[in-house]
Amino acid sequence: MDGSATMSAEGKIIRVLIVDDHPVVRQGLQSLLSNFPDILVIGEADCCQGGLEQAALLQPDVVLLDIRMPGGVSGIEITRQLRRQNPTAKILILTAYEDDEYLVQALHAGAHGYLLKSASHETLAEAIRDAHAGRRVLSPSLVDRVLRQFDEPGTQREASTPALSESELEILRLLSQGATNREIGDVLSYSEATAKRKVGEILSKLGVQNRAQAVAEAMKRGLM
Repeated sequence: MDGSATMSAEGKIIRVLIVDDHPVVRQGLQSLLSNFPDILVIGEADCCQGGLEQAALLQPDVVLLDIRMPGGVSGIEITRQLRRQNPTAKILILTAYEDDEYLVQALHAGAHGYLLKSASHETLAEAIRDAHAGRRVLSPSLVDRVLRQFDEPGTQREASTPALSESELEILRLLSQGATNREIGDVLSYSEATAKRKVGEILSKLGVQNRAQAVAEAMKRGLM
């Protein structure tokens, strides 16, 4: 973390903070990311509170955050706090847990991506670039699992596409970016309660149970 990274072709170095309780993981990430000239690890922390403090001090572009760490505070809650504290930073969950519920909770909390630690070096670097550019990132296996929910027996939806208004399609787009009810309301000039109600109406129209399923179903039906 000596700041020696060279400038990328786009003229931008992506400044990364690593938050993980395992020293070997932090060292390994630092080593492999040093191979990419447009990515610079500027700091690291071994706990959630340390991650918050380092993020406030260093103002990283992207935070690589483990989802389970000691101390009684989950990566989900730290994601929420980081979003409030560092609204411009992109949060990329990097975890060994291939868990649908963690995935949904992380996206609802405001994470910009959910990546498994089994990802290749190149995949991780590209995920950091995508998150920094504002694009959402999911490990391919997790995308497949979400989409497969709609191919399993008992989960088939009607073939007809529900009639969604322009504002509902915009809400779907915001959901795909991990927006909270408050953020949806801010964009569309709704109260938080109205945004929550409209999200519920969209879930009902699509016949799904949660936001991740709504995004997957909308993609399947060609609505996004």
